[in-house]
Amino acid sequence: MDVSIDPEDGAPPYEQIRRQIEARITSGDLPVGERLPPVRRLADTLAVANGTVARAYRELEQAGLIETRGRAGTLVAGPLQRRAGQLLAEAAAYVERARLLGASDSEIVANVGTVLDAE
Repeated sequence: MDVSIDPEDGAPPYEQIRRQIEARITSGDLPVGERLPPVRRLADTLAVANGTVARAYRELEQAGLIETRGRAGTLVAGPLQRRAGQLLAEAAAYVERARLLGASDSEIVANVGTVLDAE
């Protein structure tokens, strides 16, 4: 996989990895079902810690761009998985913002219900 770390880039290495893989997926360079290298192999290739690659993969998975299938490895996700990941990411962002405002779980759920009922 053609991913590199640029020491001149101000972004942390995990973010550089995440951005490059995301760009390759969205451009179609990495098609649906394409298998990504295992965390350890990519970490060795890039001379970074396993946790660095694992974090990039975790963020890509949370965004619905990749999916991990145990022994089958990590694959580029299809449109349904991407949509589900994007919805989850948006929900997580809303919950985070609501918690910063001091909202309780019940208030958060109630507000979502209010919005859905208003449509």
